Amino acid sequence: MALAAQGFGVAAPSVVGPRQLQRVVDQIGQVQIDSVNVAVRAHYMPLFARLGPYDTALLDRAAGRAPRRLFEYWGHAASLIDVGLQPALRFRMAAHGRGEPWPAIQKIRVQHPHLEQQVLDLVGERGPLTARQIEHPEDRVRAPWWNWSQAKHVLEWLFATGELTAAGRNAQFERLYDLPGRVLPAAVAAAPTPDDAEAARILVRRAAAALGIATDRCLADYFRLSLDRARSAIADLADAGELIETPVRGWGRRSYLWHQARLPRRLTVDALVSPFDSLVFERSRLADLFGVDYRIEIYTPAAQRVYGYYVYLFVTDERVAARVDLKADRQAGALLVQASWLEPGAPEAETAGRLAQTLRSMADWLGLTDVLVRPVGTLAAPLAALTPRP
Repeated sequence: MALAAQGFGVAAPSVVGPRQLQRVVDQIGQVQIDSVNVAVRAHYMPLFARLGPYDTALLDRAAGRAPRRLFEYWGHAASLIDVGLQPALRFRMAAHGRGEPWPAIQKIRVQHPHLEQQVLDLVGERGPLTARQIEHPEDRVRAPWWNWSQAKHVLEWLFATGELTAAGRNAQFERLYDLPGRVLPAAVAAAPTPDDAEAARILVRRAAAALGIATDRCLADYFRLSLDRARSAIADLADAGELIETPVRGWGRRSYLWHQARLPRRLTVDALVSPFDSLVFERSRLADLFGVDYRIEIYTPAAQRVYGYYVYLFVTDERVAARVDLKADRQAGALLVQASWLEPGAPEAETAGRLAQTLRSMADWLGLTDVLVRPVGTLAAPLAALTPRP
């Protein structure tokens, strides 16, 4: 049920176009963005996992050209979100505006009280613009991870409050800031703003449809609502019959069934799922559903990593069967399987065979000619035997 709600188990279409993209957007509501590009950027992977190979320009157009199907904002995290949900997320923008500004913004307002309006005016006149097109090198301040100028802080603040939005990303993955009226479809921009309670119901309703069955914590986490706000919305939706309280053995928390959730007799799935896929947003849910403890190890020192740097889960039918640490070596034209691990109880030969086919499909999709399996992990030997070098 959880996999079907997330759009898995549907036969791959012969052609992936706007209609197929919209089907996935309707099902999962958002694709999370992440800057790491070791194999492929995170927001491209959910469509591949559910639809198979497709032209990534399709997603770029959906988020970067009118009429947009997706817009960038803070959903589960930084995400490309169904543009129809923009009104329901205005409460988050308003909360930023009402709350105490970030310390950097407070300091800027003292030192440069007109800078916010100057940035807005400049974007209005010349946008869409990246931070680099606005900022002055002499204003850069070194931070632990990024060099953010005063203009960058202002741009991010205006983005958080909804006064600016993103018109897309450039080839360097830099956000292009623009005025919402020039980015959002006219019908969305003109839509009334729901009150906070209704906004929470809209988001919890969408989360419930995307999850199928979920605990209250998972329903809150999908769009990062507070648990109290989510519980109030859950109660309203339960009263309306849209959510049905349905205990699940072993979960240990109150759980709810989406009233239109589909329970297939069986599912056929062969999918590589990235660490930022909506199927695995909530790691305790992943453990409850599949018995899998999944932690991203990017920030773990190499010697202390258990599975690898950037590990994908391989889902076959109704189980997580394997994990693979993948890297695209674009210079060598190869998809590197830096480590591969069989999950307990998964059939080795069948998993290796299905994974080899999926890796070959991913390599072709990324324009890579080879799949190279390094001798690391419990599945490496049988997988390597099935992915010979051409």
